[in-house]
Amino acid sequence: MIRNKDSFVFWSAMAIAVLLLAGCDALPFGDTPIRDITAAPANFEGKEVKLRGKVTSVTKLPILDLRSYTLQDATGEISVTTRGELPAADETVGLRGTVRSAAIIGGQSLGLRVEEIRRF
Repeated sequence: MIRNKDSFVFWSAMAIAVLLLAGCDALPFGDTPIRDITAAPANFEGKEVKLRGKVTSVTKLPILDLRSYTLQDATGEISVTTRGELPAADETVGLRGTVRSAAIIGGQSLGLRVEEIRRF
């Protein structure tokens, strides 16, 4: 009887640990390839995505309070806007953000970007 109780406690703890880790943004899976977004921007418009990559350039326009950076992964690159501090060039970052376009005409996006929600 004790053996079954110990087994139940062990497997219950394992199930809880798996569920907690599955929701963790820092884990290296669940990222959306940038190529998927740039190839079909209409499919991602307004949707939240998880990205990870290297910062290749940083732009700050104080007059417009615009902060953006270019994020590159193995599949492509995309512009990311942020209200927070800018990451350093060559820094590897992960983020959650919302895909936005100024307009989508004939399936092609104008002003495609990701608005950063949270960086990790």
